[in-house]
Amino acid sequence: MQKTKLKASTKILGQTALIALITFIMSEITLRIYNKINPSFVFYDSSYNRFRGKPNAPDYDFKLNSQGFKDLEFTVEKPAGINRILGIGDSFAYGVVPYQYNYLTVLEEKLNKSGQKTEVINMGIPGMGPRDYLSILVNEGLQLKPDRVILSFYIGNDFLDNYMTAHLRTEEKSYIIALIKSLIKIQTHYQGKVLNPTNIKYQDNQPTLDEAKYLKDTVNKSNMFVRNPADGIFKSFVEDAVQDLIKIKQIADSQKIPLTIVIIPDEVQVNSQLQQQVKTAFAPNDPNLLDFELPNRMLTERLQQANIDYLDLLPEFIVASKKTPLYKPNDTHWNIAGNRLAAELITQHLNQ
Repeated sequence: MQKTKLKASTKILGQTALIALITFIMSEITLRIYNKINPSFVFYDSSYNRFRGKPNAPDYDFKLNSQGFKDLEFTVEKPAGINRILGIGDSFAYGVVPYQYNYLTVLEEKLNKSGQKTEVINMGIPGMGPRDYLSILVNEGLQLKPDRVILSFYIGNDFLDNYMTAHLRTEEKSYIIALIKSLIKIQTHYQGKVLNPTNIKYQDNQPTLDEAKYLKDTVNKSNMFVRNPADGIFKSFVEDAVQDLIKIKQIADSQKIPLTIVIIPDEVQVNSQLQQQVKTAFAPNDPNLLDFELPNRMLTERLQQANIDYLDLLPEFIVASKKTPLYKPNDTHWNIAGNRLAAELITQHLNQ
């Protein structure tokens, strides 16, 4: 009797395991087919299109264009008499603010008001990095015949993006696991919609992440600010990123297109209160361990050596942040005031 029950239990377990395996495999296949037809940021994509907006998707009271960019429709052929500027960047260029407040939109308005007939094309895609900036310029940008390229380089993660992309390529083997991880992350950390929100009003003071999660993320990426690190890993990340910027410069030069790198600071570099929190959490016994301007000095030195035009927003943002917040609460991105200031500074730089 006991042997019969044991065999029956074993058989049931075996059948259950087989059903679970078949379900897993079929679900994996289904998700891969779905992602091929309708790409999603949830699953790994080796191209820069992983976080690309859906064509004509809503974004507050605006709709993305037919190519998934947060901009108006534009033609491949440049209109006569128009100075065309190509804006390349990650989620900063895409922006968490509505279209009309985005710094590239405001930049276009300012340049046109000054008498320059200008079209600024926003080709920002969240999640991109230096290698992706190179790819989108070659694949989609050059055919637009721009008169200038403005590349927004975000200090907070652009040094690490090439490494992280390679890491994800080896880590995200299963689409099911990737889906589960994303659902857990969204449910436990995010307080509002981040991309393509619709039927809601933008709130400039609405936090994106919970405070503990945001502080933890900021602390985790603060190794880049360590003075005289022993391993030199960050220096290699800087050089890796710069090599892609140099390639972009070479391509731009070959097409006689001026290139400007806009260096975007991380909030911890301009927010003294956040700096103190990070110092306490990162190295409570060594308050002088972190140098929040170090990455900018390393990058600008290499850009100068490569004869690449750049605008470092950090100094002006430090001054302005003492009077008004420039970043959305618990979010790495600019609020409306931050976007406005960036547009003003870029306009001044271009008019020099």
